Amino acid sequence: MPGFIRAIALGAALATTLLTATPVAADPMRWGGCGITKKAFMSSLAEGFQKKTGTRIEIEGGGATHGIRAVKSHELDLGGACRPALAKDKREDVQMVQVAWDALVAIVHPDNPVDEISSEELQKIFRGEITNWKELGGPDKFIIVGYRSQDLSGVGLAFRELGFRETTGAGDFTQGLAQRSSGPLEIAVEKMPDAIAVTGASSARKRDVKTLGLDGVAPSVENIAQGEYPLYRPLFLTVSKDPEEEVQRFVDFALSSEGQRIIADEGTVNLEMGKGIDNPWGGAHIEL
Repeated sequence: MPGFIRAIALGAALATTLLTATPVAADPMRWGGCGITKKAFMSSLAEGFQKKTGTRIEIEGGGATHGIRAVKSHELDLGGACRPALAKDKREDVQMVQVAWDALVAIVHPDNPVDEISSEELQKIFRGEITNWKELGGPDKFIIVGYRSQDLSGVGLAFRELGFRETTGAGDFTQGLAQRSSGPLEIAVEKMPDAIAVTGASSARKRDVKTLGLDGVAPSVENIAQGEYPLYRPLFLTVSKDPEEEVQRFVDFALSSEGQRIIADEGTVNLEMGKGIDNPWGGAHIEL
């Protein structure tokens, strides 16, 4: 009888352990893509998901185009994009799930005395028509223009579409400091007193740079959320049309109140905060 009782006790203890143990970690999922999303909130979102489910997510960059096309080719389980899908992305094979809002911002070194700029002035800088900071009320210094070298990058495409939409010669940028991704571009501006670049507000907040007001409106979280700041844009998760169960579980987590709270806590406009914003592209894709 004592042995029988010990067996029952052991079984009960084992059952309790199984019910309360941390979930067994599955194989890690791979996320890649938009550097803005990566820097802004993706690490924290992945950490929250791992705590909740035990599933780890490996995070890499690569840009928005990589975040769309590598999901399509199954190189990645899921990705991130800060631009809409294009016809050439074969978008019918990829879902674009919006999880947040961002905005394009002009950034300069913290010591630069210029605090704001107009849309027209920003366009002229990138077309090489304004070349000295003194033309903007700054020092007599040549403007070093930093820009994304890839036309289909999230920042590059969005800036051409949103910043140059009403002008001719869109995309004919002046020569300057070309970078393949937003992270190195932001780091370069941190170190170069005479540089200017355009990047995402959500990642710029985590750098030692100054964000310039545009047309008299500061790129604050509140102004972006209310649609007052002009160059706002959606941020997407990218997944296949028929995602694996764990991938869909992460998407659901990102859209849940817990996931959206993580995004907001990281200084990015979540969906609830930006519920009154109209999508500037009218949907998840544009015809290019």
